[in-house]
Amino acid sequence: MTTTLPAAGRLTTDEPAARRYVATVAVHRELPPAKLAPTLAEIARGVRRDIVTTIGQAGMGHLGGDLSVTDILVAAYWRALTVDPFAPDAADRDRFVLSKGHCAVALYSVLASCGFFPRSALETFGGPLSPLNGHPNRVKVPGVETNTGPLGHGLPVAVGCALGARLRGIANRTIVVLGDGEIQEGSNWEAAMTAAHHRLATLVAVVDRNRLQQGARTEETKALEPLDAKWAAFGWEVRRIDGHDHQALVEALAPSSTGRPVAVLADTVKGKGVSFVEDRVEWHHRVPSAEQLRAALEELSG
Repeated sequence: MTTTLPAAGRLTTDEPAARRYVATVAVHRELPPAKLAPTLAEIARGVRRDIVTTIGQAGMGHLGGDLSVTDILVAAYWRALTVDPFAPDAADRDRFVLSKGHCAVALYSVLASCGFFPRSALETFGGPLSPLNGHPNRVKVPGVETNTGPLGHGLPVAVGCALGARLRGIANRTIVVLGDGEIQEGSNWEAAMTAAHHRLATLVAVVDRNRLQQGARTEETKALEPLDAKWAAFGWEVRRIDGHDHQALVEALAPSSTGRPVAVLADTVKGKGVSFVEDRVEWHHRVPSAEQLRAALEELSG
């Protein structure tokens, strides 16, 4: 363990990394998506290396889902969101909610890449008294908006964030990422109906559509398709994309063009980037051996 926790138990900003992030994102916002995509892909490779290393060292985590959601999180934080690691609680910040909270290592790795806390803190994941638990904790980790884990809760919270911003007259945006298996929870559809009713155009819901959930494929467990038609029927502007195409992600995370909330259906591969993990249901929360960790890092460094 190389990171000493502050007295209050909350991680603090990595100032050099945060300065680089703020400056870099300002440049990213001036680039067209096609020119930015290769840079985001390189950032995502580094994040994936941190994910597999963190889970391998800790002996716990949800590797498959962490890897499938990585490109979505990188596009959100390194282009779409207006957030500041020097002021993670600023009143006018954009909000990001990871509804699939079991994939916290992906979020932690991205937040560390942005300087919200030192990258070395990833070494404490899952350890005694570490703020980096198996699910994100807003009290312990700067950049985390709400504690998540019970599936089906993130979208309702995000709807509340968007409504709250409207009531305060703040023009910030809210992005929430959901797992496709968790869409089987009815609370999501109540929230979707509410968001459409209030025309929450500042809200973007991204579905990590990797087609696998714990134990089986989503369509074997409870069929979800046609997802695009379902979200449209609930009154959302729907954008279906390749969830590993960084140009498509940047374009899909752009503001609403219809005055309605936006649903981005991001078709992904569970375990993306590591060949022996990709599209394998047993890697929902399997931990790589030392040999598998070396092989994964070799693939991700190629």
